[in-house]
Amino acid sequence: MTEHPVTYKSLALRGIAAGGIAGVASALVQLLVTEIPIRAALAVEEAREPAGESAGHSHGGEEELVSRGAQIVGGMLGVVIVGIAVGLVFATAYALSKRWFTGRTPFSRSFAFGAAVFGAVALLPWLKYPSNPPAVGDPETVNYRTALYLGVVVAGLAIVWGASWLAERLRAQSQPVRVTAVLLAVVAAVAVVLAAFPAPSDTIPADMPVTVLWQFRLSSLAQLATLYVGLGVVFGLLIDPATRKAKAVGKAAVA
Repeated sequence: MTEHPVTYKSLALRGIAAGGIAGVASALVQLLVTEIPIRAALAVEEAREPAGESAGHSHGGEEELVSRGAQIVGGMLGVVIVGIAVGLVFATAYALSKRWFTGRTPFSRSFAFGAAVFGAVALLPWLKYPSNPPAVGDPETVNYRTALYLGVVVAGLAIVWGASWLAERLRAQSQPVRVTAVLLAVVAAVAVVLAAFPAPSDTIPADMPVTVLWQFRLSSLAQLATLYVGLGVVFGLLIDPATRKAKAVGKAAVA
């Protein structure tokens, strides 16, 4: 399938728009779903205070520096801003990877790209280091845990790139052979990453309800899925008509 070229500016603008829309959707998931286990976890943390386990927090009549409502609004705005930035990066990566999956429509290519990014930067790290709510985790190990998490993200992106490279190399093979080979290679690479990185260092406190813990973990994953997969869907919906229009203009110019 030969496409009439769509300018990078057009791709970038649609990536920003798609990122903003996906960011708003993800922020709504954060407000309506993720906020529920966060409040439950904060209640657990508050219950520890009489025993002196919340030293460093502002209590004893002191007012909070930032109210919970302001934190929620700020967090939602942050998600939208991140969505816009990710949308621009997504559009750039899409432009650079147009040689892959050339037999697919722009929408299906964008959706597959969004799903791959979700798997690399959200699902794979979540499988190894699932997110924890407030009141879980040692603040002194936050830098170490962040480094491990980012290491898994980099490994996930390398797996996506490797899968794309392998699919390109096996283009001459039949689709069943190509898909099977890529799938087996991805599964093997994921298994290596999960085995190579050290186990999570956080100890789950006994007073943290398991339901709250897993509700937070699953809702956080759903929020990331909304951002990345939603970005792929919205960007595909925006770029597909633009590509068709560019092709039509190209055909008219040739005629």
